Amino acid sequence: MSDGALSQDEIDALLAGVDSSSTSTPAPVMAAPIGGDEERRALQTFLAGTVDAQSSNLSMMTGKDVTFRGPNVVPMTREDILQQLPDMVTAVKADFNSGFPGEHSFLFSEDSAKAIASLMNKEENIQLDEMAMSVLGEVVSQLVGSQITALTDKTGNKSIASVSPEAANVPKAVVALPGGTFMCATYQITLGDGRSHQLWEIFGPQSALDISQALVGRAGPAPVAPFAGMDTGAMPNLGAMGAMGGGMPMGGGMGAMGGMPAMGVNMGQVQSVQFPSLMPGTATQEQGNIGLIMDVFMEMTVELGRTRKLIKEILGMGEGTIIELDKLAGEPVDILVNHKLIAKGEVVVIDENFGVRVTEIVSPMERMTETLG
Repeated sequence: MSDGALSQDEIDALLAGVDSSSTSTPAPVMAAPIGGDEERRALQTFLAGTVDAQSSNLSMMTGKDVTFRGPNVVPMTREDILQQLPDMVTAVKADFNSGFPGEHSFLFSEDSAKAIASLMNKEENIQLDEMAMSVLGEVVSQLVGSQITALTDKTGNKSIASVSPEAANVPKAVVALPGGTFMCATYQITLGDGRSHQLWEIFGPQSALDISQALVGRAGPAPVAPFAGMDTGAMPNLGAMGAMGGGMPMGGGMGAMGGMPAMGVNMGQVQSVQFPSLMPGTATQEQGNIGLIMDVFMEMTVELGRTRKLIKEILGMGEGTIIELDKLAGEPVDILVNHKLIAKGEVVVIDENFGVRVTEIVSPMERMTETLG
């Protein structure tokens, strides 16, 4: 007779949303549309074309010779990938919220997450605390940024964007995974120590299908939306209105309908207005000649804070004078390039030298507000 306590297997099953006490056959999960083998190969080929850039980015961030290999892209279900994952994983959610919206995440083993965070922070025996999670979120942000740049170039879709990555170290049973069948890309990573680490990248069914179909050129054009509030079923044939009123002219002059300007509109050619995207990082076509200025020096400064003083107060300063700044203790410091705010960070000490760890990249809108303010 049970004493009411749950076993670890029962706890894991409950966390995963599975009733382990049920003896009935579970209802089959409907396979989500993720495309066929051609789409899978297209996604794998695309991701394989980004591994050199990913290796270079992570090498620069860690100061070590980091190498990506792969990936191998296969359809999976939750049960499939849980069999591959260690008991504890670091899951980083980075869903696409425009362009190809859908679920998207990266999974590291606990050991791999610690190894990467240790290299980034120049610390040994690091704990996967909030700071380490922030570091791993920044790593994934760089990986996703490279993918978005390459995907924009491949598909011509300039609206691709993702949410800010959020990392958490959790038991594998509670990892948020897409339902049904999704695409999983598995990479092998070496971090300069000879050891190989595994990285899993998860594409939800919808984003996997949309991306792969765009890569093979099967994505159809977006339908043209009707005018708001207009009943398209009762829409008049404006092209036929020229026959009204005894051959009313439909050109640019004044027609016979009470002096109304004639409307020569062909509704079959109506298209939605295309506005330029305001998302950062989408104007890749304007960056083609960026290499010409890569060796130009720019002044980078870190500003602890500011204050305003009267001239008489400044003239009265001497040794020991304390200047109160407008920053609160613990607030991020400002990072400026050519006196323009580009990022915020926190002060660190590296081998007795001060440094700044970047914690936030300032958006173009915030930079504009700062400039105008």
